[in-house]
Amino acid sequence: MPPNKSGRDCTTGSIPRHLLAVAAPMLIGNFIQSGYAIIDAVWVGRVVGKEAIGAIAVSFPVLFLFIAVAAGATMATTILISQYFGAGNLEQVKKTIGASIFFAILLSVVISTAGIFTTDHILRLLKTPESIIPAASQYLKINFGGFLIMYCGFLIGSILRGIGDSKTPLYFMIVGVAVNAVLDPLLIIGVGPFPRLGLGGAAVASICGQLIATIIGYGYLRKKKNIVAVDLHLIGWNPEKIRLIMKIGFPSMLQQSAVSLGMATITSIVNGFGDTATAAFGAAGRIDTVSMFPAMSIGMAVSIISGQNIGAGKHARVRQVFKWGMFMTVAVSLFFTFFYLTIPKFLLSAFLSDPDVLAIGANFLRIVGPGELFFAMAFVANGVINGAGHTRVTLVFTILALWGVRVPAAKFLSETGLGINGIWLGTVFGFFTSMLLSTIWYFSGRWTRQVIKTRSAT
Repeated sequence: MPPNKSGRDCTTGSIPRHLLAVAAPMLIGNFIQSGYAIIDAVWVGRVVGKEAIGAIAVSFPVLFLFIAVAAGATMATTILISQYFGAGNLEQVKKTIGASIFFAILLSVVISTAGIFTTDHILRLLKTPESIIPAASQYLKINFGGFLIMYCGFLIGSILRGIGDSKTPLYFMIVGVAVNAVLDPLLIIGVGPFPRLGLGGAAVASICGQLIATIIGYGYLRKKKNIVAVDLHLIGWNPEKIRLIMKIGFPSMLQQSAVSLGMATITSIVNGFGDTATAAFGAAGRIDTVSMFPAMSIGMAVSIISGQNIGAGKHARVRQVFKWGMFMTVAVSLFFTFFYLTIPKFLLSAFLSDPDVLAIGANFLRIVGPGELFFAMAFVANGVINGAGHTRVTLVFTILALWGVRVPAAKFLSETGLGINGIWLGTVFGFFTSMLLSTIWYFSGRWTRQVIKTRSAT
């Protein structure tokens, strides 16, 4: 590796220390974002009303599908940069950044234009109640208009994480959330010189927060003369790099979209058991998500560190990353499982008190909670596979586990004597399938096959 450069060189030194250093900031970021999303919902619900909450609920699947596009493309950027960085090829790092920014601009113009002009049509296709359409339309159009800002915010985080720096993006995110938190009530209510925008104010506040965080981020990199500071001369059409971004990023886009649609389908099955089941699913799901954050953060850290070591040709070290990642994520999963099995109703009581809801939610945590162990192990194995650039493999595994096992098993078992508990069992079967497929593929050694030529002259 070349000396005297920014970033975290994960090709040498303690692997568990690298995993903790890379995963911890991402985990903190997940908690901050999740916590603020709850606060944001409280502001909107109490000030604007139930129509606004409904508008957000209707808008979420639409926004998530488009966010999946940006997240997939930026994951490709992270993987490419991590491998080039690990190989010590800083020229290719800078070319990847330039091509990624150009691709972000191009894709954002297309998505923003298409989104703004088709919003109302999409809402009617989703059979949105007429009373909600005006608020949902405004909310979606503002978000579509700010898509480039959101994309660039994702991109700067992905670039820094590619060189092993997940701490700096956390600082930028905190700034963005702070700005959002201040502007939210001002723009929703209309305080002083600020206009009363209602639900639209929440969207504008979010975009303003992302814009300020992104400007500070890019300015910071240039001032510090970071190796990933943007070189304006390299922003442009680079066919080879954009081909790689699409090759690696497109499967990730499809994967996240498939997960979104799968969760919507599971929710519809739960809804068939009535509003009590829906409330229990919502409350238990919030708690369960907390235990997913560590697995997701460790899995992403495994992907980044594996990418650097694969770029450096250190496959034996990648195997150690896998082992340590498995140890950490299993330990954390067992910690959460203990509480899910022993005090599930106590955990749920923070959200609700209805005994019927508590009973259903407690069964969810007792059944799905231990199954998170399989979910966590799958994330680690997929981290190595994605870090190697084989994102099409994890796409196939996700579709097989979700649509081949989890959804049909949940539907079938829920219609037996198991009732709603059949849905929870179907979820565990899906997690187990994902873990089995990804670990088998990892141990096959196929992840060592080269996807990215880290020392090419493109």
